[in-house]
Amino acid sequence: MSAAEHSVQAQQPSVENGGAFQLEVRPDGIGIITIDVPGERVNTLKAEFGGQVEAILQQVAQSNLEGLVIISGKPDSFIAGADITMLAACTSEQEARTLAQKGQVIFSRLAGLSIPVVAAIHGACLGGGLELALACHRRVCSLDDHTVLGLPEVQLGLLPGSGGTQRLPRLIGASRALDLILTGRHLRARQALKSGLVDDAVPQSILLETAIAMAKQGWYTRPRLPAMERLLSGPLGRSLLFSMVRKKTLAKTHGNYPAAEKIIHVVRQGLEYGSTQGYEEEARAFGELVMTPESAALRSLFFASTALKKERGAQAEPGPLKLAGVLGGGLMGGGIAAITATRAGIPVRIKDISEQGINHALKYCWDLLSKRVAKKRMSNAQRQKQMQLLSGTLDYSGFSHLDIVIEAVFEDLALKQRMVADVEQYAAPRTVFASNTSSLPIHQIAHGARHPEKVIGLHYFSPVDKMPLVEIIPHAGTSEQTIATTVALAQRQGKTAIVVADRAGFYVNRILAPYMSEAARCLLEGEPVETVDRALVKFGFPVGPFALLDEVGIDVGTKILPVLVKELGDRFAAPEAFERLLQDDRKGRKNGRGFYLYGKGKRDKAKKADAGVYRLLNVSPSARMGEEAIVQRCVMLMLNEAARCVEEGVVRNARDGDIGAVFGIGFPPFLGGPLRYIDTLGVSRVVETLRALEQRYGERFAPCGRLLDMQREGRKFHVET
Repeated sequence: MSAAEHSVQAQQPSVENGGAFQLEVRPDGIGIITIDVPGERVNTLKAEFGGQVEAILQQVAQSNLEGLVIISGKPDSFIAGADITMLAACTSEQEARTLAQKGQVIFSRLAGLSIPVVAAIHGACLGGGLELALACHRRVCSLDDHTVLGLPEVQLGLLPGSGGTQRLPRLIGASRALDLILTGRHLRARQALKSGLVDDAVPQSILLETAIAMAKQGWYTRPRLPAMERLLSGPLGRSLLFSMVRKKTLAKTHGNYPAAEKIIHVVRQGLEYGSTQGYEEEARAFGELVMTPESAALRSLFFASTALKKERGAQAEPGPLKLAGVLGGGLMGGGIAAITATRAGIPVRIKDISEQGINHALKYCWDLLSKRVAKKRMSNAQRQKQMQLLSGTLDYSGFSHLDIVIEAVFEDLALKQRMVADVEQYAAPRTVFASNTSSLPIHQIAHGARHPEKVIGLHYFSPVDKMPLVEIIPHAGTSEQTIATTVALAQRQGKTAIVVADRAGFYVNRILAPYMSEAARCLLEGEPVETVDRALVKFGFPVGPFALLDEVGIDVGTKILPVLVKELGDRFAAPEAFERLLQDDRKGRKNGRGFYLYGKGKRDKAKKADAGVYRLLNVSPSARMGEEAIVQRCVMLMLNEAARCVEEGVVRNARDGDIGAVFGIGFPPFLGGPLRYIDTLGVSRVVETLRALEQRYGERFAPCGRLLDMQREGRKFHVET
């Protein structure tokens, strides 16, 4: 039932217009507040709504209502959160703290109403939206895929500032609340019901009816917390809980995310000293976090990725995307086929040279969907329906109707050129040919094509279903419509797409290569594998360079280097000694022979380096350099190369360069990306550091022309408005 269908009424109800908030008083004494922000696709809470809400709540308090229901007027969104653009206007901690305090006051007034208040939740209920729902006395949500609940503020370097850190622990227990707030993860309807976050979960068709019935029931006694949560609420249990949570959090964040520590402190303060002090600490911590560079960097990434989702990538309308094809049923092909069918909802025709390859791709998709079935996020019937979007062929039957074909075969230029010729023979002239190459120039793949304007690069990262980034690489002859069509496909697949130039290594691999090679040189100078990896993980990367090479495959990871050396020079050359690893058949985790030892069964969290690597490289490992020096050498090369990519137009702007590094290789998000990190450090400091490293280690550290120009002119990569 929609918000406009507020039950069958004996007489015309009265409606008060409050802008984004409308109050309807039903004849049975139940009031319904509908939230519908004018002109917006989803509801977000804005500072200017404060007066509207105050007026509505004052009217409710003065009305002779028996109960109140809050519902959204949007089709698939309750409240997606607060509008974080208002934080940019804050020039001090006090201004940001005041924002939090205003939210706390309004929600406290809602919670203090003398009638039962029920939140009827359908769609995203996140951040400030969930804080509003927590201020209601009861909550019911729809059993719909669009419905998710969570407090994701930590992902922006913040904490919930309108009471969330105080109400959630009291509702579901400190342990479960800390998990939700510290991770920012979302709960679906059944998970929310199981955790106690909502009181009921029902089909959307009876959501409003159920909420009204709850409001009419009056006050009720909330069920007791589970035994474990009650145990952890005592002084001893609480002390143990917070000690464990802090230790686990620091092991994960390495102290790089101040919001995590603040969250733990504020939740504990509220539980130990009462809500009043908890709210004060929450507002104070919120104000402090808004002004941190970490939050500014994380918010910049949020705005950048949001903007990219709205861009076409070209000055043209995308072509149709009704049918797609995938060439190759391997790991990448299977992943691409799966996300195209299950996320984009586009039927996919998989072409492979063997039934085994087709079956592999189908199994890949089946396994992904089965995980959703196991988590009760999808029914068996829904899984079967999505699998029906996939079909396979050993020839090119069915290709004449395809709108786009994504090639995911071996990295062999002649093979890829043959794929272009085959698709042009069997598909329509309008069909886009997108190559998932990580290193081969797109203009070479398009060489000899009858329709080179339809050829483009579409570089996914492994694993395809998890990595959020794709690089879209047009060559000089690619049409604007082909670019727009490919961007549109990536966005429908749920990817963040950056358009990059057709240059060796494109962008992500180009900035990654010198970083990896420098780590290799540190190893050859005697630094242990674990020491190098640990230093860069503590800096903020998700995994160290050697662990990453093992995961990607040493053979795959080093394949791009000759291409880079040929096109861009010797600064990309890997140490010659590393050739011995390949000669020793060390490919990483996939064959159990890499930089680390791999046993059978589950992955060992405390991996140990394989001593055989040191023997092969004639290295006697000893940690002498210091973690700071390791980080400086590896990261400065990445920063320099990222700046050079801006200089050469490999990326269109600094925003895309930062998104590519963070989403593609896990550059520390709290630093905002390599180019924003240069701005933070200061260009002069970066240039001086590079020159000092150049003097000690060689010309590969020479600062690029863009950095020297920026130092001379006093410019930054990002000009804040």
